[in-house]
Amino acid sequence: MRKLLFSLATVTTLVSPAYADMLELEKDELKFGFIKLTDMAPLAVAYENGYFLDEGLFVTLEAQANWKVLLDGVIGGQLDGAHMLAGQPLAATIGFGTKAHIVTPFSMDLNGNGITVSNEVWDKMLPHIPKMEDGRPQHPISANALAPVVEEFKAEGKPFNMGMVFPVSTHNYELRYWLAAGGLHPGYYSPENVSGQIGADVYLSVTPPPQMPATMEAGTINGYCVGEPWNQQAVFKGIGVPVITDSQVWKNNPEKVFGITAEFAEQYPNTTLAVTKALIRAAIWLDENDNANRPEAVEILSRSEYVGADYDVIANSMTGFFEFEKGDKRDIPDFNVFFRYNATYPFYSDAVWYLTQMRRWGQIAEPQTDSWYDEVAQSVYKPDIYLEAARMLVDEGLANEADFPWDSDGYKAPTPSGDIIDGIPYDGHHPNAYLESLPIGLKGQQIVKGTEVAG
Repeated sequence: MRKLLFSLATVTTLVSPAYADMLELEKDELKFGFIKLTDMAPLAVAYENGYFLDEGLFVTLEAQANWKVLLDGVIGGQLDGAHMLAGQPLAATIGFGTKAHIVTPFSMDLNGNGITVSNEVWDKMLPHIPKMEDGRPQHPISANALAPVVEEFKAEGKPFNMGMVFPVSTHNYELRYWLAAGGLHPGYYSPENVSGQIGADVYLSVTPPPQMPATMEAGTINGYCVGEPWNQQAVFKGIGVPVITDSQVWKNNPEKVFGITAEFAEQYPNTTLAVTKALIRAAIWLDENDNANRPEAVEILSRSEYVGADYDVIANSMTGFFEFEKGDKRDIPDFNVFFRYNATYPFYSDAVWYLTQMRRWGQIAEPQTDSWYDEVAQSVYKPDIYLEAARMLVDEGLANEADFPWDSDGYKAPTPSGDIIDGIPYDGHHPNAYLESLPIGLKGQQIVKGTEVAG
């Protein structure tokens, strides 16, 4: 694991502008963790463009082996903060897995994931997928097309296995959402059985992102849900086909966050503001002028210390299009969104959606009130810190007033039915009504007992 040491004290006076003095930093030497995925880009850009240094921060970025190691590093203080799965701060705060109060003042991106299947599975799916006039598959592709393949595996006595990156990852919930929308049960969790495979038609298990293509090529899994560049890697290697992007499952869905402990935010409030300012600037740069800076961002990310995949592989999703099969490139300008659509604002409604999915699949074992969902969301997501940092950037002439949701109550407008693959709208103000509207999954007073749903 290669480390990037950015403590360039000898040049501080040359690169730190006067406005960095506006904040008296409680701590200026920081170490942040990340996983080798393209959506860690705001961290890399904040360093490479000097935004951390502009705030008087000397930052080390360090790639982590997996999401658990990363979370443990933040909790244990070996890392001051990290690029995190959005579900990690929420799960830790409510005590699913490791118990710790993690907060986020900054959402790192929207969209950015895909679901890929092996060539064998794709060939079996093709007869069940509608075609366009030119003969190419019609997108988005429903999991209805996968259902006959899963039945074929069952008839042959073979399990149908798919990979996701972590039990509380967006990838787990997106893959489950897609499967359930096509009538396939992805399985329940219970306090006694945390495999997530109770009653499953499709068996999901954890695979670290960089290992996804090789694990599928070896036949251990038949497909996976992961962030880039590991879907495009399957296309380049000729071992699999991405069938859907998460933006096609749920348009402009929330993805990663920047996570710190609540103790860090309380002990170092000015440092937290400075970090948030630098990350907002990085996000603005990544999306400005219709993604004009994306080629430069791809070059940065392709370096071994960041993502370390080939430039062309990363560019396939970062520069406005996505390749499903070799030669089948389609325009998806919002595959990666880092700033537009208020992508960086930590909306309570995003947190509530993750919590509903935890409840839906049994990670939250007992029913909860709507107010409980709101209280947990507000204890983890910190839009007040975000807006304070944004106000400073506007006052410094580094951001535009109109680009921030100053009057938001923390909740997005409801997601309309047309923006989600199963046609079921989502309103974060009413989590239990939303759960009731989903055909597959726990709702009301239901709990998982043994291998059955009771209540």
